Amino acid sequence: MMQDIHRSREYCLSILKEYTKSDSLLKHAFAVETCVKAYAKKFGEDENFWGNAALLHDFDYEMYPSAEEHPFKGNEILKEKGFDEEFRKTILSHADYSGEPRDTLLKKTLFACDELAGFITAVTYVRPSRTVDEVEVKSVKKKMKDKAFARAVSREDIIKGAEELGVDLDEHISFCIEAMRLNKEELGL
Repeated sequence: MMQDIHRSREYCLSILKEYTKSDSLLKHAFAVETCVKAYAKKFGEDENFWGNAALLHDFDYEMYPSAEEHPFKGNEILKEKGFDEEFRKTILSHADYSGEPRDTLLKKTLFACDELAGFITAVTYVRPSRTVDEVEVKSVKKKMKDKAFARAVSREDIIKGAEELGVDLDEHISFCIEAMRLNKEELGL
């Protein structure tokens, strides 16, 4: 039974929605999940486990937004709910300050997709049609140079994420845009 909870999207989604009410944070969770699951498929990994870790990576953020609490409170909550250490350490690793090393492919993938998925969403919202179909790698990279645009998104983390994952930045951006296009209805993009 323990392993089943890690693979049940319905259960993980119920936890996400219990702790997260903000539409933008829910959409962020779905966007990161979309990119991470696409990489799981590419790498031949467990899409449900990877997707659910991505889905829950920020589930505690709305209630516990400070660096002292997020993602540590979430780790405690997931432990109480029976999630295993691997799953919880993966989520901890997306925050540089947590001290959890990104020493697995899943940890590296989650970190690489987190800020980028949010940034691609922001770029989509300024396109005339507000659809991810119009977003190109060059438009994402151009917006990355504009420090005033989506200033809460760490450009350094986007670059570092691709490096840690061992993929070219342009390829990484392109891969995530394509994954988000394939799931644009759920993402509202």
